[in-house]
Amino acid sequence: MVTLAVIGAGLRGQSYARHALETGRARVVAVAEPDPLRRASLAAQHGVPPDNVFADWRELLDRPRLADAAIIATQDRMHLEPAVRAADLGYHLLLEKPMAPTEADATAITEAADRNGVLLAVCHVMRYTPYTRALKALIDKGAIGQVMNIQHLEQVGWWHQAHSFVRGNWRSEAESAPMLLAKACHDLDWIVHVKGGLPERVSSFGNLVHFRPESRPAGAAERCLDCPAEPTCPYSAKRIYLDCLGDPGKEFWPLSAVTADHTEEGVLTALREGPYGRCVYAGDNDVVDTQVVTMEFADGTSATCTVTAFAALEHRKTRVFGTHGSIEGDGILLRVHDFLTDKISVIDTGAEIDASAAGGHGGGDGSLLDAFVEAVATGDPTLVLTSGNESLETHRVVWAAERARHTGTVIPLGKAPHHA
Repeated sequence: MVTLAVIGAGLRGQSYARHALETGRARVVAVAEPDPLRRASLAAQHGVPPDNVFADWRELLDRPRLADAAIIATQDRMHLEPAVRAADLGYHLLLEKPMAPTEADATAITEAADRNGVLLAVCHVMRYTPYTRALKALIDKGAIGQVMNIQHLEQVGWWHQAHSFVRGNWRSEAESAPMLLAKACHDLDWIVHVKGGLPERVSSFGNLVHFRPESRPAGAAERCLDCPAEPTCPYSAKRIYLDCLGDPGKEFWPLSAVTADHTEEGVLTALREGPYGRCVYAGDNDVVDTQVVTMEFADGTSATCTVTAFAALEHRKTRVFGTHGSIEGDGILLRVHDFLTDKISVIDTGAEIDASAAGGHGGGDGSLLDAFVEAVATGDPTLVLTSGNESLETHRVVWAAERARHTGTVIPLGKAPHHA
C-alpha cells in the first residue's frame, strides 16, 4: 500500500487524507502541522505513530524518508521549501494549487522533481471529474468540429468570496496570491486542457469593485455581531456560519476554517474574536472580486474566462462553440447541438452535484488522489493528468493575465524561461 506524509493538515490536506482512509488505497503515516488541534485530529484519525507527528515540516523532512509520497498542502507561499526538500529526499509529490506565488518558485519545484526522478502531480482537480472527461472526449473525437471559441464562467459564490477572499487567508495578494492564481488557476488550466493547447496572447480586466469601505452601509459596525445592518446584509457572518451547524459538509468547510467548536456558542465566540466575524467592507482585503481573461490561440481561435463573486457557488458553466456544433455544460449535464442534423442531445456525465470543497469539487478531489496513488504504486506517470511541467505552463498563463491586467496591455505568452 502507498504511504503518505501530510505536510499541512488544513482543510485540503485533511480532504486528501480522508479520501485515502475511506478508499483504503493509501495510508497516512506522518503529519506535519503547526496547529495543535488539527495535528492531533489528523494523527488520531489515521493512527499516525507519535514519533511521526510534527509541529514543523522541517522536523519531518529532517528525518529519513518516512513515506512513498508527500502531500504538500501548506499555505500558498509556503510550498517552495517543503516541496523541494521532499523531492530531494525522494518523496513523490502531490502539490496543492497554486504551485507557488511566483514563476521562479514554481519552476524550482518542477526542477527539483525532475532532477530527483519523482512524480509531481499538481491538484488541478477539475481535470479529473467525470464531467471534464466526458467533455474532453467529445471535443477530441471531433463531435463539434474545430473549437472556435470557449466561454467559461467561474461562480465563486457570494459567501465563498466573503469567506476566503475578503475575511479569510486569501484576502491579501501580498500574503497569499492574486485571486486569479489562488482561485482560478484551476479554470485557465482547465480551458487549456479542454482546448488542447496553450494560448499565444492574453489580456485581462479585473478590479476590487464592491468589497471596499466605500460600499459600507451607513452605520455599519466593525463586526457582524454588533451591526444594525446585519439582518439585511447578504454577507452576514452570523448567518453564513450559524447556518452551517447541523450540516456535516458545511461544518467541515467552511466552518472548520472559522472554529473547531461546532456549537452556537463556539461560532459566536469565533465571530466575536476572529477574522471571520469582521465586516466585509472593513478594507484590509485587496484581491479582485470580478475578473475577465481573454485568450487567443495559435489557430486564431479564442476563449474567455469570467471569475465573479456575485453568483451562487455552483459548478462552472461553459459554452464551447465549434464548426460542426456546440456544447453547453453546467458541470453535470452536457447539451450537445449537432449542426448537421440540427438535433440536440443531453448527456448526463454522472458528476456529483456539490461543486464545493466540502463535496470534493464534483468528484475531482477523490479522482485526483486515486490517480496519483495508482501512479506511485505502478510507476506510471501517465495516470497523472497534471504534471509539474504542464501545470507550470498553465500557471504562466495566469501570470501573463495578471501582467495584462496591471499594465492594460495584451501579453504574448512566448517561450517559458526554463525552456530557453
